[in-house]
Amino acid sequence: MDYPGNLFVVAAPSGTGKSSLVKALMELDSRVQPSVSHTTRAPRGQEKHGREYFFTSEAEFEAMVQAGAFLEWALVHGHRYGTSRKAIEERIAQGADVVLEIDFQGALQVKKIFANAVLIFILPPSWEELRSRLERRGEDAPEVIEVRLKNAAIETKQVHQFDFVIINEVFDRALFDLKAIVHAQRLKFAAQRRARADTFQALNIT
Repeated sequence: MDYPGNLFVVAAPSGTGKSSLVKALMELDSRVQPSVSHTTRAPRGQEKHGREYFFTSEAEFEAMVQAGAFLEWALVHGHRYGTSRKAIEERIAQGADVVLEIDFQGALQVKKIFANAVLIFILPPSWEELRSRLERRGEDAPEVIEVRLKNAAIETKQVHQFDFVIINEVFDRALFDLKAIVHAQRLKFAAQRRARADTFQALNIT
């Protein structure tokens, strides 16, 4: 089904800077709205329920899975994450551009349901830099960092299945690239026809 809004799906290994890039994009572009996922992990730092995530119990999450409430869900680093299908459909049906921050498993699931979804993968400039970023943020124990790096090696092998790839070496350059992808998508024929159906109709363009 076609929707007037665009759905952008951003995936990346932990520590690559995905969340910082998406946050900066939304600060610059008010048309881009976040999708708030459900997760079974505990809040970190200043995270709040309903803002960064909907924090749920394993039982609550499983009930939503059984009810078919998730557009996608996946087990990541020992915790489950899921995206409400109804919430996404409502927003893009109203013409909003929605951005999802999820892992590659979820991204590929979304593409099967929303064929027009734009998949964006963010890569680190090197493994050394990724390790350094994980250590600098000070959130994980050394053994957890090792697990994240091993998972990153698996995740990056899926990059060929994505529409766009950004290498986050210099933050401002990576943000420019992300903005360019969003703007270019809005100018594609199919996206313009969905968003400006009245104009196309007035010009007798089908």
